[in-house]
Amino acid sequence: MMELALVKTLLNREFYDKHKGVHCPERIFSKDVRKIKQALDTAMETYDGDLSVSDLQAVFNRMNASMTTSTKTAYEDLFKRINIAEPIKSEIAKDTLSQLFQQHVGDLVANLGFNFVNGTENTLEPLRKILEEYKDDFTPNTRIEWDDHSFDTVLALSQQEARWKINIPPLADRVEGISGGHFVVVGARPNSGKTSFHSSLVAAEGGFAHQGAKCILLTNEEAYNRVVLRYIGASSKMCIKEELPRNIPLAQARYKPVADKIKIKDSTGKNMDWVESVVKQERPDIVILDMGDKFATPTTDRPDITLRIAAIHARNIAKEYNCAVFWMSQLSAEAQDRVAPNMSMLEGSKTGKAAEADLMILIGMAAETEGEEQNSMRYINVAKNKLTGWHGKIPAMLDVKRGIYKR
Repeated sequence: MMELALVKTLLNREFYDKHKGVHCPERIFSKDVRKIKQALDTAMETYDGDLSVSDLQAVFNRMNASMTTSTKTAYEDLFKRINIAEPIKSEIAKDTLSQLFQQHVGDLVANLGFNFVNGTENTLEPLRKILEEYKDDFTPNTRIEWDDHSFDTVLALSQQEARWKINIPPLADRVEGISGGHFVVVGARPNSGKTSFHSSLVAAEGGFAHQGAKCILLTNEEAYNRVVLRYIGASSKMCIKEELPRNIPLAQARYKPVADKIKIKDSTGKNMDWVESVVKQERPDIVILDMGDKFATPTTDRPDITLRIAAIHARNIAKEYNCAVFWMSQLSAEAQDRVAPNMSMLEGSKTGKAAEADLMILIGMAAETEGEEQNSMRYINVAKNKLTGWHGKIPAMLDVKRGIYKR
């Protein structure tokens, strides 16, 4: 019945003219309806305007005057069914024609492939001709909404590049802030200040959460309870092991202003698809992946490719959901005791993560020497910076007991 309704829709001159020819050959119809389609093509070439079912039947009978009585009766029944059929809406008819057309081309390709395998066809040249003939018909029609590049719009967007201000004083002098769509890679050796770095950015005085940003931390590296304590220590400015246990009410009071802006979840064993589902549900402004590498799902025996695929996914999440994504990563043993590690020292990755980053920060430290001040010294290396363009090394102090970076 759908075929007959489609024939009735094709009686409309405007619709027919849009879909005639190669896009609507009679071969896409069943055997009995093909002759009716041939008559329809003839009538449309001969007459102007729309056709009625009676017009089409008259042309058909003239073209097939030698039909047997039984055949004529069968076609009279088909025309009666066309007459009572409801025309299909234009968009539905267009999609139906497209589907029938693709099935037709698929059948041609399948038959050629079958003949080639069975030896009845010794060349793939006919296949090449089919693909060449119909390639434009299988190119997706994409409706593009071009970006507004007016001066006012571009200027306004540029001013939003630093929506969430950096609160680590030495770094803030060089990188004002980040915004939705940014992908930031942070690398450091184990136990050298990665967790304290993002707890400072989010929870310490003037951090993202204090600015009103909705922040989520997905952690699969350090024990959940220790991460929470780092955030409480950063927000309360209290020594995690000494001051905090002795004055829990004060710590709670200082953490309260940012508590509803921070969500933390142990994400051990999860992957990037899960991360995206969380971001889609929560719609955060800031996403911390600690560690980003452990969210990568191995799809190849090359770790660098696996990590690059995951990094691309993370970057796409940042853009799709208008959030800033921080990807915490380990540096290789080559970066041990180096004050200025470089991006080639990112563990497990050659250029994959680096290629996707808008901002890359690598934390270096010198070999441990006697004295608390020496052991607290860190070097924030801005290895890649598409935000402001500045690159270089910035000395900073890490208050290890409170988990806060400061000048």
